[in-house]
Amino acid sequence: MRTAVILAAGMGIRLGSELTDRPKGFLELGDRPIIEESVQRLSDAGIERIVIVTGYGAEHYEKLAARYPKLIETVHNAEFANSGSMYSLFCARRKLEDEAFLLLESDLIYEPRALDVLIDFDQPDAILLSGPTGAGDEVYVESRDGMLVSMSKYREALGPGIAGELVGISKISRGLFGLMLNIAEDLFEESFWFDYETDCLVAAAHNWAIACPVINGLVWTEIDDTTHLERARTEVYPKLRQDD
Repeated sequence: MRTAVILAAGMGIRLGSELTDRPKGFLELGDRPIIEESVQRLSDAGIERIVIVTGYGAEHYEKLAARYPKLIETVHNAEFANSGSMYSLFCARRKLEDEAFLLLESDLIYEPRALDVLIDFDQPDAILLSGPTGAGDEVYVESRDGMLVSMSKYREALGPGIAGELVGISKISRGLFGLMLNIAEDLFEESFWFDYETDCLVAAAHNWAIACPVINGLVWTEIDDTTHLERARTEVYPKLRQDD
């Protein structure tokens, strides 16, 4: 596992005034933007190549890539204001033709073992889950025999086999990625609003085994809105710094 993809095209509308001049990945909780901390963690885990899919505020990521020319590449989603996360991943397809990769989101903060567990996991395709966080806006994952069945923000939409909460870090083989692209291309004829996780991975799981490893007690959060940001500042990031 030498390549990672970070989806960073979103506009971060729910963060309001926190993002008047920058994309979500450039929120700062410590000395550096959270995207740069994620890049460092990936590099420490042995990742040699990081493809960042940009959209809103792309110039910030271009400057970051210029500082890490041997590590970071960028690709732009010109339809970032009119598309979901699967279209962003689709934009990177030509850079990912022959290899497996880790897939992350730009608004994550997480402890390093999240990467270690996923990279070392003995299945080629896996989505990382955590135990309950109480963070709000969680995505719950239903599994059967350790494999993905479905996921939703609404527990009542799922069956009894809820295994945990989606973290937003996945391991994708070349075969699974090809299936996701085929699924997405058909749907893109009608709309680009299609997400890689709740839409595409769930559809792929009907015909492809996608494992759901769980790390109970994992320290992490996404930062989608101001409530998440406050939790990141007061609870999660201080814990990460303490553990470091």
